[in-house]
Amino acid sequence: MVTAIVFVNAETDRIPEVAQEIASLDGVTEVYSVTGNIDLVAMVHVRELDDLAAVVSDRLNKVEGIIETETHIAFRAYSKHDLEAAFSLGS
Repeated sequence: MVTAIVFVNAETDRIPEVAQEIASLDGVTEVYSVTGNIDLVAMVHVRELDDLAAVVSDRLNKVEGIIETETHIAFRAYSKHDLEAAFSLGS
């Protein structure tokens, strides 16, 4: 499983529409509107790197209103939720 965090800058007047369209893409699990130097953060979960290229390069980057994106691939996940699920196995 490959997890990527995609930072998105969008045209200001299209941020809600861009967020909705990104959220509808297969492989995108969440989209957050955020403060700071970027407008949106999209979480992408796919099986392989080739799938990531298909989601980000072939579909997400072509959403009308996107100015630029920056993609970060996660090496490991550290989550309290994941730890609680692991400890509850066999309970």
